[in-house]
Amino acid sequence: MSKIISTVFCLLLLQTPGLAQEKIKFPVGVSSKVLGYGHLWAAWRRGYFDREGFDAQVVLMRGTAPAVQALVGNSISAALLATDGTITAVEQGADLVMAASGSKITHFLIGAKNYKTYEDLRGATIGSSTLTSGTTFVLRRALKLKGLEYPRDYKLLSVGGTTEAFLAMNAGQTVASMMAVPYAFRAQEQGFNVIGKMFEVFPNYLLSSYSFRRSWAEKNRPVVVRFFKAIIRAKKWFEQDRKTAIEFLSKGFQLTPAHAEKGLDFYLQTPSWNPELEIEMDGLKTVVDIYAEQNNLKGPPPNPEKYVDQSYLRQALKELGLR
Repeated sequence: MSKIISTVFCLLLLQTPGLAQEKIKFPVGVSSKVLGYGHLWAAWRRGYFDREGFDAQVVLMRGTAPAVQALVGNSISAALLATDGTITAVEQGADLVMAASGSKITHFLIGAKNYKTYEDLRGATIGSSTLTSGTTFVLRRALKLKGLEYPRDYKLLSVGGTTEAFLAMNAGQTVASMMAVPYAFRAQEQGFNVIGKMFEVFPNYLLSSYSFRRSWAEKNRPVVVRFFKAIIRAKKWFEQDRKTAIEFLSKGFQLTPAHAEKGLDFYLQTPSWNPELEIEMDGLKTVVDIYAEQNNLKGPPPNPEKYVDQSYLRQALKELGLR
């Protein structure tokens, strides 16, 4: 009897990813810890990577540039970062490729209590994460559409991410700043004003994407496909177990339950997350166009297809029965 039990146990080991063989070391870089990147953190913390045989670790890189450098330098296997970071790296000769979407832009332009309109910002100092970030270029484009030219009509001050931007406004260093969901909701509740919503100005702007070294991904296709199977399962979990997902986001992202709920609903209903994490080319084209304009590229902007290979994502969807 014990021999039979032993045989069955060995068969189960062989059929369970990560138990029959050593798990794959798989560090993943991420440029910030925000709700929009929630499915990556859930894939790690909720065990979806484990089920696919990964010894994964999500590494917070504190910005897009460090994440790109780590990916190019082969110290991480994948990265979830701002799309303009990958575009810049490719244009500088890096062997990177976007393989799936992260999220569209969700930022609100929030003004201090006496600043309610775009025109109120004329002559003002506005906070931005950095002077060259993708969200800053979006801000500049939106302000230009409203008749405000940089640096003639306003100043930009690099203050950091949404939390730092909020503190800078409270301290009177700036009078407006871009804030992502759900932090923009908190600012509203504290009496700040919504001047504009970037997702209404640029409804399909692809803020972030999953990027890999192209040559490495081609050589390790089964591994990349399994990575996306874990990410997709985590994304579906947000949709199917809303109550537990809200608890996860509240604890993991230091949000109140109300802000976690409101933020999750926003991402699911907008939808700021593509239902199957596919890269929508019109949204990426907007990023490329803004990049080309800000960098004074000669000739027509590059074709967005240049930066993309979604075959790994599509194979993962097929193996999960979603295609």
